[in-house]
This record gives sequence, C-alpha cells and structure tokens, in this order.
Amino acid sequence: METASMNIVHALKEILSEQQVSENQSVRELHGRDESYHRESLPVLVVFPETAQQVSEIVHLADKYKVPVVPFGLGTSLEGHVIPYEHGITIDFSLMNKIVEVREKDFLVRVQPGVTRSQLNKELKKYGLFFSVDPGADATLGGMAATNASGTSSVKYGVMRDQVRDLEVVLADGSIIHTGNLAAKSSSGYHLNGLFVGSEGTLGLFTELTLRVYGIPEHVMAARASFPSLNDAVEAVVSILQSGVPIARVELVDEPSMRQVNLFSETSYSETPTLFLEFHGNEAGLKQDIAFTTEIVEDHHCLDIQFETDNAARNRLWEARHNLAYAYIHGHPGKKMMVTDVCLPISKLSGAISHARVAVDSLGLAGGILGHVGDGNYHVLLMIDMSNPEEIKKAEDLNEQIVLYALKQGGTCTGEHGVGVGKQKYQQIEHGPALAVMEKIKKALDPDNLLNPNKILNKKERV
Repeated sequence: METASMNIVHALKEILSEQQVSENQSVRELHGRDESYHRESLPVLVVFPETAQQVSEIVHLADKYKVPVVPFGLGTSLEGHVIPYEHGITIDFSLMNKIVEVREKDFLVRVQPGVTRSQLNKELKKYGLFFSVDPGADATLGGMAATNASGTSSVKYGVMRDQVRDLEVVLADGSIIHTGNLAAKSSSGYHLNGLFVGSEGTLGLFTELTLRVYGIPEHVMAARASFPSLNDAVEAVVSILQSGVPIARVELVDEPSMRQVNLFSETSYSETPTLFLEFHGNEAGLKQDIAFTTEIVEDHHCLDIQFETDNAARNRLWEARHNLAYAYIHGHPGKKMMVTDVCLPISKLSGAISHARVAVDSLGLAGGILGHVGDGNYHVLLMIDMSNPEEIKKAEDLNEQIVLYALKQGGTCTGEHGVGVGKQKYQQIEHGPALAVMEKIKKALDPDNLLNPNKILNKKERV
C-alpha cells in the first residue's frame, strides 16, 4: 500500500496541477471526518479535480495502483460516509461547482456535484424556479444524491431519488457513463438512476447531475401548532395527510427541543410538542387548506396554532427548525451529537415515537425528538460525552432499540442519512437475501472494492 501510494502521488502530479494535489496534514485532517460521532481516519492525500475527465484519470490511476478512493463534498454526512478508513485518496469535488445549464422550459437543471443547495436556489430564483430537496445542511448536490437525501419538503415533492433525471458517473475503471436522459419518463432498460442514487460512492463517482426543479409557489403560508402530547401531534399529522390537504412541509419538534430552539434562536415559542407546517398554492386554495387544517388540529387537542404570512417571520420559523441540531451542540459544549434516523409506515409512527420517548427518558442523557413526520421519518438527537464509555454505550443501545423497533414494523434503519458505517450491521436484518444481490452488483461494478470501500456493505460489521 505504501509503495502504491507513493507511485500514485507521482502519477497524479503529472496529470493535475500542484494546487490540486495535497498531502498537507491539515487538509488531510479536514477530510478525515464528517459531522458524525464516528472515529476519524485520514486519507494519504486529497485531490481537487476540476473536470469529469480529471476524475476519470484519477480513478483510472487508482484502479491501476489498487488504491482506494473516497468522494467528498462538504463533509456534512452523519454516518461516516466520507471517512477514509482504508486511507487512500479523497477526491474533493469543491472545485466542480458550476451550474452548467438551466433548462427552465423543461424544469431541469444540469449541475456539477460540488454545487450546493443554496447556490443552486439562488441561481434558480432568477427563473422563478426552486430546487425542492431541503436536508437542512447546505450540502452539495453530489453528496445529497449519494445518500438519497430528503428533508422538510419531501412530503410534497419527494426525496432526492425523485429529482434525478440523469447522472454522469465515473466507474471503478475510470470509464464514464450516463444513467438516464432528459425525458420525464422511460421504459427503456434498467433504472440506473435509482441504483446509483443512494449508493454512497460505492458504485461510481458523480461528475454531473441533471435534476428536476419546480416553479416557485404563488403563495406560501407557514404555521406553528402546539399540542399537549407527542401522540396528539403525530395523530394530527396522520389526519392531515388522510384528508388530502397538499401540505408542503410538516415537522415535529418535541418539548425539550423547543426549549433548545428558544435558547439558541432567541424565540419565545411554546415549549410543548410542536408541528411546524407549510402550505404552497394559490391564494384561494390556501385559505381552504388552512381552514381545514385548523379544524383537524383542533380535533387533536391543539393548544394553539399561529400562521405566518410575512416572509421574514416565515423564514425565522424555519431557520429556528433548521438550526435545531446546532442549538443542541451550542447548548452542550464538549459533547458530540449522535442522530438516529429511522422511517416507518405512517400508521406506525405514533407508537415508534412513544417508544423512543420512553427509551430516551430512561437514559439520563440530553436529547430530543424531531422529524419529517409527514413521510414517517423521525430522529432522536442525543448529546454524548465521547470520553465517557458508559454514555457511548447507552447511546448505541438506544440507537439499536429504535432501529430494531422500526424494522419490526416494516420500516427502514435509515430514512435519509444513509448507511455509511453506522448502519452496516442492520443491512442483513433489513434486506435479507436481497443483500446478496447488492453484493453481486458491487462486485460486478467494483471488483477490487476501491470505491469508498467497506461502506454500506461490510460482512464483518453485520449482526
């Protein structure tokens, strides 16, 4: 490995500029971790390609010298996806951050993988368009596709996989393919978009994405509804969805988390289980949706519901929700955050959250529950002292309890964060014999296990 690494460094410096290849310790450290609690590990070097052709040449050299490669966006992942445990090369896509083409009449955009969500939406606003997937973090679009990210707006617009029309992908041998086209639908061939989205860089590296975008709604209304219990709040969401109200966002934040919101964002919201809601549409339709929603939440013992039509007030409301993770981190200095991430059938969500609340309360650790409850996805945020083995063990046990509960109810171990290394051990339980099919696909596309090795699939980690 050492000889191969030295040889590939020399070869890379022949095809890239000096500024595009870094063996600097600080740069390597920045690429040896993500935002998770998982153990750090440094790459041998970091490269910064500017084109798909350069990525192809880098991967071709990695294949020649049998050196692992790990793709890196902004490092906002939460399950250790970008941590190079096999060392090797990290490919940082920050220089590939161009918006290549906006096809406003087709409601499509072509972007390089290093483009961020906010960067894209700033450009799309000029055309009266927006990109819908909103995971909270200002992640890169390549990273979001790699983990099949979703977020607050997925209840209406769908997850990342629903937005991808085509991908340009560099395979393990350095060859470049496209996985789709510009058409709205196709019955031709295997659904490669669906295969590569969510593959976390284990099957290929994305060098360009063609994504679906939407017209900015004529009117947007936000609301904040407080409830006496988590169960009341969750059941209200189920009733809203059953009623057919085309809600754009519906987020749950529990009582301890509302307390953190107020402390961090300097708000004075009611510190009770709360739903953050948003409606998109025309003025007449929104009035009907709001009136119907008000009736529904009142039937579920809503204590208070406040609507926000002012743009600044609406942004402040969602900013408070998006900053919740940072509110917990800021409020617990010296501790690291562990975030669980399960998704269940909506009919099983209330029981799952009640189960999680009891489990969290029994731990004696600081933590809260929140989630994109409109699609059955919820999270537990736990603040743990990484120098305290007892706290780490408690948090890991809680995560396992929550995952196993979700799987028994027909859910999944990860709704949007991805598998990485953190959820590997649940893959056999969740997928059964289908996991062997995934392993065959990985073997066929990456026979030497060089692309983000031992992420998602790792037999040693299974239970």
